[in-house]
Amino acid sequence: MLSHEETMALIARAQQGDEEASTVLLTENAPLLKSIIKRYLGKHIEYDDLYQIASIGLLKSIKNFNYEHNVRFSTYAVPMILGEIKRYMRDDGYLKVSRSLKSLSAKITRYVDERIKNGEENPTVEEIAQHFGIEPSEAIFAMDATRMPVSLYEKASDKDGKQTELIEHLPTDEDKKMLDKLILKDMLSKLPPREQKIVILRYFRDMTQGEIAHKLGVSQVQISRLENKILKKLRELYTEQ
Repeated sequence: MLSHEETMALIARAQQGDEEASTVLLTENAPLLKSIIKRYLGKHIEYDDLYQIASIGLLKSIKNFNYEHNVRFSTYAVPMILGEIKRYMRDDGYLKVSRSLKSLSAKITRYVDERIKNGEENPTVEEIAQHFGIEPSEAIFAMDATRMPVSLYEKASDKDGKQTELIEHLPTDEDKKMLDKLILKDMLSKLPPREQKIVILRYFRDMTQGEIAHKLGVSQVQISRLENKILKKLRELYTEQ
């Protein structure tokens, strides 16, 4: 398991053309890649192909990572890995979007951009639906169906008309939750089986320390100590992401 400093050092070496450093980063981030591609299984793409595509996304993340962005590498890498997978699915015909849906999505995008340029708030889904005379569900579907990933360095206009890179924009709450879930899953995979079980029982099945102690055949005091130890370990893992 790499520390934050080790990860940064390997990225620096990899950006200078060190293939061994890139290989180490790929190996160490394998659990993260597997967590991401699981959501795309069953879409007529082989697991090995998905893993290879995700690995390409990770390598692009390594190549383009900028220390000045002040984000964890894993937080930076996940959108690029997802983008690589979605781009592959789009280009190879796994994602079908009708021409009318693309047209509606483009109109919605222009409408939202125009409001922002005029200094107005981002419109709600209901406001978008009302403006175009459609159901809110149709608006959501149109916006989501053509939301293809782009480079994190692609330019976008803010409400003042200033061109900025997408990486500079804060992620949405939904994006943060998705990233945190992936990161948490990756961190849990690095714990011993017994510690994983305690975390799952305590925080995913809402069991009390006493119930867990009875289930595992130990005292509540032992569970309390173990829980504190595990939480400390998880916090350390999180800071190293």
